[in-house]
Amino acid sequence: RITHTHTHRERETRERQTSAVRAREEESVTMQMNMNKTAMRSGLRAAGKGPFSSRERRQRLVAANASKVFVVNTPGGGHAVLGFHLAKQLTADGHSVTIMVPGEESSDKMSKEPFSRFDELRAMGVTTVWGSPADCAAAAGSEKYDVVVDNNGKDLDTCQPVIDWAASQGAKQFLYVSSAGIYQPSVTPPHVEGDAVKESASHVSVENYLRSSSLEESIFRPQYITGDANNKDCEEWFFDRIARGRPVPIPGDGMSITNVAQVEDMAKMMTLSVENEAAFGGLFNCVGDCGVTLNGMVKLCAEAAGVSDVEIINYDPEEVGVEGKKAFPFRYAYHFFAEPRAALTKLGMTYERTLGDALKERWAAYQASGRAEKDMSSKFELDDKIIAAVKETVNA
Repeated sequence: RITHTHTHRERETRERQTSAVRAREEESVTMQMNMNKTAMRSGLRAAGKGPFSSRERRQRLVAANASKVFVVNTPGGGHAVLGFHLAKQLTADGHSVTIMVPGEESSDKMSKEPFSRFDELRAMGVTTVWGSPADCAAAAGSEKYDVVVDNNGKDLDTCQPVIDWAASQGAKQFLYVSSAGIYQPSVTPPHVEGDAVKESASHVSVENYLRSSSLEESIFRPQYITGDANNKDCEEWFFDRIARGRPVPIPGDGMSITNVAQVEDMAKMMTLSVENEAAFGGLFNCVGDCGVTLNGMVKLCAEAAGVSDVEIINYDPEEVGVEGKKAFPFRYAYHFFAEPRAALTKLGMTYERTLGDALKERWAAYQASGRAEKDMSSKFELDDKIIAAVKETVNA
């Protein structure tokens, strides 16, 4: 009887243990299924295919640790548009942004894009101020900034006061817009981060000083820029000729490769670097993901304009008696293009549209501006000289 009772209790115990094990197994399976579903949703959102896009997901991450960013933006030149789009993207991602333009707000330069569109920034919550890079503290007031961006200076005399101020007021990170033009010509293009540079270039002294500072530096080297609100001609040089049915004179054989980046992509790359440890001490070629030949640029611009029979005239500047730099806006004597290798591997940089698609948008803006109807005959004097010289050589 005692043995029987003992066996019965053992059976009850085993049954309870078995039930407990099954319950735990079922709970584990349920948890794993839920984790799998969560992972799938996260993967979809990361890919921009779920209820949240990749930008929305990044906004949620940034919102938890938003930074105060101070941008010194050049009052002229091709880089001005980069600061404009950078301020937009940083603000869209939840950062607090102040953009300072050297000079006076009443300057004639401020009537041009992108400055004439600063209302767009203010509507987003961006603070716009004017001042001197030599005294950023006066423009910043009592505000303290986590990140400072110099999209203005090209030499140490201009940049050192900004770097020193950033460090003294407690900034952690400093973003500097340098230039890919400091790379030495290479027999193994494209240029990648770490390639030899021209030590005499003024940007190099700024980069070196920044590396020796207490700040976490992130250095960006751009090339040619296309995009909305640009105030320096890029694709416009090609459009001016294509819109009027003129031949497009390209120095050399037209096969030299360059890089024309979309400003939105450039701003995206810099935004990805803010408060990102992967960008600390980093050097990034701030360029597009594909190169383009000079003749190829003509063809892409023609396609954007819906023109199928554009005439390209390749020539030797010395033979026709013109100075190549004055006749053509890009470097042409060698392959001048960089690759965004560091941004792809360290920042997870991605590109969403081709240069050809971007140029279609730029052609629409070009037409809307009325520039295609303006008398620009005086700007084509060198073109006419080149064309006449080439035809004379052909007929000789």
